[in-house]
Amino acid sequence: MSTLLSSLSVQQLRKAVTLKEKIQSLEKKLGQLLGSSTKSAADAVPKKKWKMSKAARARISAAAKARWAKLKGPKASVKPARKARGKMSAAAKAKLSAKMKMVWARRKAKKSK
Repeated sequence: MSTLLSSLSVQQLRKAVTLKEKIQSLEKKLGQLLGSSTKSAADAVPKKKWKMSKAARARISAAAKARWAKLKGPKASVKPARKARGKMSAAAKAKLSAKMKMVWARRKAKKSK
């Protein structure tokens, strides 16, 4: 239904109800003619949704994990060693510190102008 029921007028709702009743009566007559004992689409009750047990889900999950483990192969238990960082000498630290202080002083001088 493209329109909402609340947006329909009373006359339109009555017309919809009469059409629905006509459809149901015609389906009933057709069933009698064909000798079919099938229920109409409007009378059909939706089936209950099938629910899987927790145990079944666990078995499926375990099987899937086993398949993935088989594909990926054994895990390496040892982590690769990190590269050692190069240490900065005291002279290099002093040089860098002096350079940065000069840069910050220039920036401060520019802002105050």
